[in-house]
Amino acid sequence: MSGFDTTTHLIYLACATCFVLGLHFMNAPATARRGNQLSAAGMAGAVLTTVVVLAERHVITAFAVVALVAGTVVGTVVGVVTARRVQMTAMPQLVSLFNAVGGGAAALIALTDAFEHRASLATLPTETTVTTVLDLIIGGVTFSGSLIASGKLAGIVPGRPIIVRGGRLIDLLLLLGTVVLGGLFLTGHAGMLALSGILLFALVFGVLMTLPIGGADMPIVISLLNAFTGTAVAMAGFVLESTPLIIAGALVGAAGAILTKLMADAMNRSVGAIIAGGYGTGDEAVAIPVGGATSVREITVDDAAIQLAYASKVVIVPGYGLAAAQAQHEVVALAQALSDSGVDVSYGIHPVAGRMPGHMNVLLAEANAPYTELKDLDEINPEFSRTDVVLVVGANDVTNPAARRPGNAVSGMPILDVDKAKSVIVIKRSLGHGYAGIDNELYAEPQTAMLFADAKAGLGKLLEGLRAYAA
Repeated sequence: MSGFDTTTHLIYLACATCFVLGLHFMNAPATARRGNQLSAAGMAGAVLTTVVVLAERHVITAFAVVALVAGTVVGTVVGVVTARRVQMTAMPQLVSLFNAVGGGAAALIALTDAFEHRASLATLPTETTVTTVLDLIIGGVTFSGSLIASGKLAGIVPGRPIIVRGGRLIDLLLLLGTVVLGGLFLTGHAGMLALSGILLFALVFGVLMTLPIGGADMPIVISLLNAFTGTAVAMAGFVLESTPLIIAGALVGAAGAILTKLMADAMNRSVGAIIAGGYGTGDEAVAIPVGGATSVREITVDDAAIQLAYASKVVIVPGYGLAAAQAQHEVVALAQALSDSGVDVSYGIHPVAGRMPGHMNVLLAEANAPYTELKDLDEINPEFSRTDVVLVVGANDVTNPAARRPGNAVSGMPILDVDKAKSVIVIKRSLGHGYAGIDNELYAEPQTAMLFADAKAGLGKLLEGLRAYAA
């Protein structure tokens, strides 16, 4: 091994170390920014090193230089503009689009590499042909599945489960077709035609897999597709014999898989059941008008403000209603006003609240909520029995006591034990169902009062009432 090769491998090792440390730093909100910066620095170093390696091997043509520069410029501009302009409420669909881009790019790498070696595909080493097939399958499913997930999150595609007639049979045929074409390619009896068929089957399967999945499972689907993206990138690394791609992809795939398992456990559902779909009503749940079959107690803004002002301990439980109303700044302002009055305030955050993993944390961090006040399910649940007032903003299924009973859509799902508090105030526009499509039994509890309002407007009025009372 030459001195150049040794130096290259050492730089790649340093870049990989940056990836690992960056992922570690993302474990805590206080160090997450540093983790992002370190990971970005590692990737920048890996890209620059790869360019130097290609130049040293004299494999960069004039066209390749133009393509690399143009791609880098376009990608940088799009990334910066998107990062600055996207609303936090649109972050879930943006993450899904990024997953699609990653999976699609990985699949194109495998297809392009195979096309370049089309005259000698039968003589390629087994590790290359196997990873090429896996890259096309995983990358294709990720690309089309992520696009459908992004469409569901953005409201372009209905959020409810969409059952395709004969979908399970089509899935089975696609699987059998993929196995047959993969076998023909690996045994050297088929070339680019087989690979193109595999990619086509994977794209169709990704669509059919994601359409039946309801809005309630979207946080887990995003995490699962993120794991797929990482795995596809790792496969592309094997195809190109690129150590940084293998390491980066493996880290993303492993982290995504672990997060998917944790999110599935938080909903008491297996990943297989989630992929099977058919759960939840999406964004099209029918709003039940006030005064329906469910007996609830309403509260005025003034009464709610007085309760909060007299409380010693308040827990705020945010949900997707908070994100949809873009009320993160109002809720943090209310919490700050309570803290200034001597009230102990914290936030109880369920792992699957919102539309993607960490959605509530991202929203509250954008509004500068103190990291020390953000508490997860296991940390906050023991505190509810000592809490004077719980303010639930737009959260539904994750607070439903019905989860403690068998025989319903949320049975066994770990929930936030808000019903154990002395008093509960729920801000909602109506008594509409959550994604599970069932009534929230919390609303009929004697200690629960409903403040019917849009989250942003309701929180604003609460803050005004609190300040007027304090004055």
